[in-house]
Amino acid sequence: MKFDNYYKVGGSLNANHRTYVSRKADAQIFQLLKAGEYCFVFNSRQMGKSSLRVQAIKKLRSIGIKCASIDLTILGGHVSPEKWYKGFANQLLTSFEIDDIDFNSWWLQHDSWTDVQRLNLLLESLVLNKLSANIIIFIDEIDTLLKTEFKDDFFALIRACYNQRAESPKYERLTFCLLGVATPSDLIQERERTPFNIGSSIELTGFSFVEAKDALIPGLADTAEYPEVVLQDVLHWTGGQPFLTQKLCSLIAQERTNGYLNVNELVEKYIINNWEAQDEPEHLRTIRDRLLRNEQKAGRLLGLYQQVLQSGEKVIVNSSQEQTELRLSGLVVKKDNFLKVYNPIYQAVYNQDWIEQELDKLRPYSEAINNWLNSQQEQSWLLQGKALDEALTWAVGKNLSNTDYEFLQESQKITTELQIEANHKLTEINQKLADANEIASQKLTETNKKAKQQLAKANKKAKYIIWIGGIVATILVFVGQNQLHTAKEATRLTQVGYNAEQQFQS
Repeated sequence: MKFDNYYKVGGSLNANHRTYVSRKADAQIFQLLKAGEYCFVFNSRQMGKSSLRVQAIKKLRSIGIKCASIDLTILGGHVSPEKWYKGFANQLLTSFEIDDIDFNSWWLQHDSWTDVQRLNLLLESLVLNKLSANIIIFIDEIDTLLKTEFKDDFFALIRACYNQRAESPKYERLTFCLLGVATPSDLIQERERTPFNIGSSIELTGFSFVEAKDALIPGLADTAEYPEVVLQDVLHWTGGQPFLTQKLCSLIAQERTNGYLNVNELVEKYIINNWEAQDEPEHLRTIRDRLLRNEQKAGRLLGLYQQVLQSGEKVIVNSSQEQTELRLSGLVVKKDNFLKVYNPIYQAVYNQDWIEQELDKLRPYSEAINNWLNSQQEQSWLLQGKALDEALTWAVGKNLSNTDYEFLQESQKITTELQIEANHKLTEINQKLADANEIASQKLTETNKKAKQQLAKANKKAKYIIWIGGIVATILVFVGQNQLHTAKEATRLTQVGYNAEQQFQS
């Protein structure tokens, strides 16, 4: 007996597929929906949500419950609200096989109503009034709706249907089940509205050996001598992650070793080594892309994952946005109230080297922080000046890892300390300058005083000299005047004598 196509890798399994593994969630969702309880199955991709929906619908229909299944990816996320609501309403009627009305005419007849009002009227008049049985509407891939502007209105309508049970008994027959990669807080985010706080959460876990053995072992019988042991090895590597478990089992089924089969070698060869190229159908790349899709959050998610990955470090589960995002990526799971890496395959692919590589792509200061970490936090690698200013500007609005925040805080701290030290030195220099100015001022005062004293003496001496000079000048003038008189008299007498001599000669 050959089992070449025994396993199905990727996509949801049909209701009768032989490899479907029934888990605790299967019993939970069936019992809750049967009792009319709103449910939501929010988890990472490729965890078997859609296959769970298919199985639940099969069981619920078998007991007479009317079920409709709507995949929102078919409606698209880039259409007008009217087209989206019209497409949803049309799918709803088709799924319930309500075909006795002209839908397009009915929709146009109510074009004065809002889209939400038309859908609400359709639920009441065309679904609840026409179907007497209990009704369950499954809405899958709700994350495709989360980026639209009208999502709050749509999920508020679902919550309103739940609240209508208190006033209208027929709404007790209507139940919704939501599936996708989301959290309840993602559904209604307007602060003025009541949050989406109804329904029961269905938790999806990985396959256990007991759950998986009956469905998965038959496909290993031709290849493995001890298929039970092989399946245990498979579950060790995958952690029971549905997609990886199916993929690894399929790889093993294709190995015609006719002898000892080494699961470890197969994992290394076909999944871990050169994983980006071998990741078909895509799984590992999906996890990577979800982690890195938002640059504002990527650093924080990588930092949180690094904490989980590091040996011996335990991260307690909480309701923070970062932990929720990391868990929705599928990379980590809750175990014993701590976050753990989901399985050894993820741990080998998304290892410490990968984290550092991705962080280096995000950080403008990657070289500095790596050198700081490798040098046992040597202060010389901390950022200063313009580099620190640019790093702090880049960090605004981003959720960074604890290591990043520590590095930036230490950089600011050392900058502050250096500034304080520089200010202290400047104060000392200013004090020394002040002291020098004081001394210089004192010396200048003394010099001015001496100069004034010397000037006073000089002025006094000059006045004395001038006084003496005045007296001498006076005497000289007096003497000069006397000498001039004498000279004039002598001249006169000489002239008289000369005149007399002339007369005598005559």
